[in-house]
Amino acid sequence: MADDTGARLTHLAEDGSASMVDVGDKADTVRVAEAEGFVLMKPETLALILAGDMKKGDVIGAARIAGIMAAKQTANLIPLCHPLALTKVGVEIEPDEALPGLRVSALAKLTGKTGVEMEALTAVSVTCLTIYDMAKAVDRGMEIGGIRVLAKSGGKSGDWVVQAKG
Repeated sequence: MADDTGARLTHLAEDGSASMVDVGDKADTVRVAEAEGFVLMKPETLALILAGDMKKGDVIGAARIAGIMAAKQTANLIPLCHPLALTKVGVEIEPDEALPGLRVSALAKLTGKTGVEMEALTAVSVTCLTIYDMAKAVDRGMEIGGIRVLAKSGGKSGDWVVQAKG
């Protein structure tokens, strides 16, 4: 299925059915993707998290581990993703009092035949969900948002970086 620019959705067969892309003939290259997101919360909730006073424990530490684990499970969660041998997954969680809340970023890397954008996005998503889960007892109104790919490199399509807004 192509649009008028010639772009084609790669996970659709000619008849429109879902199909896993065959990457067998692609060259192995170093692939890196970065993604971000955030969790908005009450200032009091952020203070409790930063002080380590949440009933469920270390929110930031647990959320970081959950994000790393999630990246490694992406192919089990997203039906048409290839299982990948990731060589690096990093998750960073930074407080932002201006939100107020926590900003999450993730990096996924491998040498292989397909990109790692979905792994970086999954890491960010599950990190944010874990933050929500661990803090919901004190702030059910938290909001998860801004989840997007920031950059990717490697492969036939080359490098891509999100354009700044405005």
